[in-house]
Amino acid sequence: MSLIYAILMGIIQGLTEFLPVSSSGHLVIFQQILGLDEIGLGFNILLHIGTLIAVIIYYHKDLILLVNEFFSLSKDILLTRCKPNIRANEHRLLLVMLIIAIVPTAVIGFLFNDLFESLFKSAHIVGYMLIITGILLWFANYLPLGSKQAIDMTTKDALFVGLIQGAAITPGISRSGATIFAGLFKGFSRDLATRFSFLLSIPAILSAFVLEGPEIFHELSTLGNLLPVFFALIAAAISGYLAIDMLIKILKKQKLQYFSYYCWVVGGLTIAYHLIFE
Repeated sequence: MSLIYAILMGIIQGLTEFLPVSSSGHLVIFQQILGLDEIGLGFNILLHIGTLIAVIIYYHKDLILLVNEFFSLSKDILLTRCKPNIRANEHRLLLVMLIIAIVPTAVIGFLFNDLFESLFKSAHIVGYMLIITGILLWFANYLPLGSKQAIDMTTKDALFVGLIQGAAITPGISRSGATIFAGLFKGFSRDLATRFSFLLSIPAILSAFVLEGPEIFHELSTLGNLLPVFFALIAAAISGYLAIDMLIKILKKQKLQYFSYYCWVVGGLTIAYHLIFE
């Protein structure tokens, strides 16, 4: 894999991870177009580490407060016999909701890991999933404006978003688009829907990294030169940071339908290409 191709894949990953058009789907499409079929799921997850860095930098203030609440909540559980007050403040409740939401995602990823990995070799499946993503975004754009804040979240809200995120492991289904749709559907404010979606990507990416650890190291060992991988991660981090900021502005202007058009066009072209040339 050349340095230019690696950087290109990193930029694609960064932009499409947070813009609701499916990063995994685009990586599958571009890998086949560029003839990089030897690159597998392990490299894709490595690129997600770059976008993980982007989220950490963008939401570092929230993350510091969440870490503080983790230790504070742990202290309350260990040192007192009383049931801890998870609604003591916004970030404590947000922490608990993130933990709850990641459970269904982790279960789905573990149970259907082989199926999801096989789909990374099927560009035409990606086309159909992109059309579904476009439909979700269309409905998300026209859902009534919610007012629910982090302190108002419930266990059912977190489980629902986590289930939707689990389904979004399928290449072609946008993780950010699906989880933002889920949050808006549950009445989240637009700020909470985006913030919860992006923060939830952190444990999701880390879980995938742990689950696919052996595959990742195997692919790294076959690449030989790791310099392209390093620059791919940097490219994913920079483009990912810019994409987060861009999507937040777009959501405020209620312009998600433009991403619907994009997903439908790319999905349709991908399906057509498969039917004609394969």
